[in-house]
Amino acid sequence: MAKRTAPKVTATTRLGRDVDLQTQVRRDKRGRRIDDAYVDRLLTAARKPGRPSLAGDGPSPAIAFRVPSELRQRAEEVAAREGKTVSELAREALEARVEAS
Repeated sequence: MAKRTAPKVTATTRLGRDVDLQTQVRRDKRGRRIDDAYVDRLLTAARKPGRPSLAGDGPSPAIAFRVPSELRQRAEEVAAREGKTVSELAREALEARVEAS
């Protein structure tokens, strides 16, 4: 999968008109008014970190591979029985195979 490159934003990048939330009424898709508190909640949620890194010093490297649907289904059943995710199950299997070499 190709990595996406974020667009470069500089001091001269046109971002569009500013909105004065004190005088202009803007609403989200659900009809809720967008005010300063709404924006603060969005910013707080956006700043929350995701899953903890497995690498410890940055984002965890990812490995993606395809499997037959029957194997995926069996992996989901084993993972559920053991209280794990399929990712945890796959990681354990890969670690065991690499250590055995």
